[in-house]
Amino acid sequence: MKKKYGVVPDYPLPTAPDFPVLRHRDNHKWFAIIMDVPKDRLGLNGTDRVDIINVKMGDPMLVDMLSQQTGYCRGYHLNRGNWISILLDGTVPLEDICMWIDESYFVTASKQEQQRLRPPKEWIVPANPRYYDIEHAFDHAKEIDWKQGKGIKAGDTVYMYVALPICAILYKCKVVKTNIPYDYRDGNLTITSVMRIRLRKRYKPGAFTFDRLKGEYGISAVRGPRSVPGSLSEALRK
Repeated sequence: MKKKYGVVPDYPLPTAPDFPVLRHRDNHKWFAIIMDVPKDRLGLNGTDRVDIINVKMGDPMLVDMLSQQTGYCRGYHLNRGNWISILLDGTVPLEDICMWIDESYFVTASKQEQQRLRPPKEWIVPANPRYYDIEHAFDHAKEIDWKQGKGIKAGDTVYMYVALPICAILYKCKVVKTNIPYDYRDGNLTITSVMRIRLRKRYKPGAFTFDRLKGEYGISAVRGPRSVPGSLSEALRK
């Protein structure tokens, strides 16, 4: 946890001063606590003490599923809010424990940290040819700067949808950098930051028209950055 997240434990419990707690640096929420407790407190046979780590799951159904497996118990001491206790006696493989620590770190993280950690995502981004000659934007350059879309981060993929009179997706681009300061204002548009995108693929104007997007993939409008449905993503990647 120190190597991956830059987090070191603290010991805030007066009644258990040797129990290390791991928490986020920004919102200070707990994502793990390590302790030793009597087995019978976990619903196990015996009264000898066993080491456990408590972590938080994002899905209550996952808690139900795991708590029925050997090495897992419903969260001791933190039994509300989808916490689960994992035995540290070798029953649960280390790689699984690390995976659930990552899960707990993510579900307890701030929105900003979750955004940083989330896997790459695909977006449809609108472009209006009345304000920018998007048709020829990549004629002489593989990278251009474009208005920063909310929620988009480096590593994401954007499909450029060109509005009237073209009404079709023309480009697939990779986001290589975001949050580049920019200052542009006129009566129609205000831009305070841009993202740098790199061309990966061109599409013929008749390939992914608005009529096709609406009829086959249920996209009724492209007024701002939006997620790409799975079926459309598969078609765009062919």
